[in-house]
Amino acid sequence: MKTNVILKGDSIEVMNSMEANSVDAIFADPPYNMQLGEGLIRPDNSIVQGVNDNWDKFQSFRAYDEFTFKWLSAARRVLKEDGCLWVIGSYHNIYRVGSMLQDLGFWILNDVVWVKNNPMPNFNGTRFQNAHETMLWCSKSPKAKYTFNYEAMKAMNEDKQMRSDWHLSICSGNERLKDEEGSKLHSTQKPESLLHRIILSSTNEGDVILDPFFGTGTTGAVAKKLGRKFIGIEREEKYIKGARKRIMSIDPLDKSSLEVTVKKVEPRVPFGTLIEHGMLKAGDWLFDAKRNFEAKVRLDGTLKTNNFEGSIHQVGAHVQNAPSCNGWTFWHYERRNDLTVIDVLRQKIREELYAQAA
Repeated sequence: MKTNVILKGDSIEVMNSMEANSVDAIFADPPYNMQLGEGLIRPDNSIVQGVNDNWDKFQSFRAYDEFTFKWLSAARRVLKEDGCLWVIGSYHNIYRVGSMLQDLGFWILNDVVWVKNNPMPNFNGTRFQNAHETMLWCSKSPKAKYTFNYEAMKAMNEDKQMRSDWHLSICSGNERLKDEEGSKLHSTQKPESLLHRIILSSTNEGDVILDPFFGTGTTGAVAKKLGRKFIGIEREEKYIKGARKRIMSIDPLDKSSLEVTVKKVEPRVPFGTLIEHGMLKAGDWLFDAKRNFEAKVRLDGTLKTNNFEGSIHQVGAHVQNAPSCNGWTFWHYERRNDLTVIDVLRQKIREELYAQAA
């Protein structure tokens, strides 16, 4: 299968001609069917360049639903079993798309809200300012082993879990592609920051990303920067020309720069292993950091308090009246009147295991 290409044609027809189960991820920015009537006018009587392109116009909701069903079905066919699909929309269409996704068997993992830092005002003052769009992130089935680079997303977010509300600016300035008259080449060009987060979070280096509504090629541009492969489908020659020029101008990162943070998988160490290795023994007492609670180590690796017994986690949760507890970081052992967290002993066991494996 040829990659890093823009295929000219109808997205449904092209996808139906592609090899089944052949792409790792799909990002789709389909027509929203915005149903805009008369043109938008600013308070100074200037005309707003809204989305009034022919490709966004449908005769009825039924016609839009038929179109949506066909392209989603085609996308499902070419997506690998463990691949993922992202589709973006607004209140005009995302609920219809979401219902159809579920009807076709996709499993919605998240709805991610793109909160726009600089949204277009509501010039007439008749509604709330529309300041977000919604993305549905889906796997092909509930059991699919989809990619999620959790640690990389956490690192991007200053070591906090990445949330589902993404505050990013709309495409503007030098990033916005212009035509020969200096007007926007495409009315709905998405910012590269949005695709950067999507691609980094849910694909790996070398993965193939399909964009069936390629437009000016934001998906391809970011994929090239991040060491991924892309296939774009677009029927408008003016968009293809702009996208191709844009992508050709990008220098991909060197391989060493493509590394991301991944979770280190360490060997599981049951608490009883510490007793087997003589690091703790039955009858020893464990304490929390402030000596408010204590529990006795038992021969089978469980702990016992006055009125409760169980694992280091269960007993830790019990004495705190908490729903859960990480016993490895809660309990401490005493040596020469000093308390040391028991996780130190677990790490010593792991070092031994690593040394043996080496």
